[in-house]
Amino acid sequence: MQTSTLLKPNCYVNDAGFDWLYPEKIQQLSRRHWTPLSIAKTAARFLANEPGKRILDIGSGVGKFCLVGARFYPETNFYGIEQREELYQYALEAKAATQTRNVSFIHGNVTQQDLSVYDGFYFYNSFFENLVDQDQIDNKVEYSTSLYNYYSRFLFKKLESSASGTRLVTYHSLEDEVPPCYQLVDASTDLMLKMWIRR
Repeated sequence: MQTSTLLKPNCYVNDAGFDWLYPEKIQQLSRRHWTPLSIAKTAARFLANEPGKRILDIGSGVGKFCLVGARFYPETNFYGIEQREELYQYALEAKAATQTRNVSFIHGNVTQQDLSVYDGFYFYNSFFENLVDQDQIDNKVEYSTSLYNYYSRFLFKKLESSASGTRLVTYHSLEDEVPPCYQLVDASTDLMLKMWIRR
C-alpha cells in the first residue's frame, strides 16, 4: 500500500478517529461540513472505477474525501481544490500525517481551474453556504445568492462539456449544477448521495 497510518492508526476506522487528524475547532465542524467516512468510501468506489483515474473534489475542505479515497484506491489520483487557505493547510498536514502519496491539494477557486483534465468529480454542495444565514464554516469568504448561482452555472457548463463517461457524485446537492446529459445510475436510500455518468 502507498499509504501508511502509523502516526494515526485509527483514522480510517470511524469518523471520530479520522477527526483526530485535526485540531479541536476543525473537529467541531465535522458533522456539518465534512463527508462521513461511509459516504466517502461509497463515492470513491464509484469514481475510482478504473486504475489511473483523476478525481477532483470541488470544495475539498480539510481533505477528508480525498484522503479516504486515496487510502482505499491507491491506483487512483485524488485532487482537492479549496479556496480557504486555512483549510487547505490542514489538508496538507493531514496528508503528511497519513503519508498519502496519491493525493494533491490545490489552494484556489474552482472557477480558475481546468476541469477537463479530470475523469470524475465529487461535489458535497460546497456552494450551499451562499444560501443560508448560519452554519457557515467561517466569515472569511463572501456569501450571496448571486455567488451560488454563478458557481452552480459555472459547474453546470463545465460538466456539460465534459467527455462521455465522466463520473459525478453529488452529496446533499440541490442538483442545480447537474446537466441533463448526466444519467443517474445509483443513489443512497435517502437520496442524499447520488452517482451520475455523462452520456
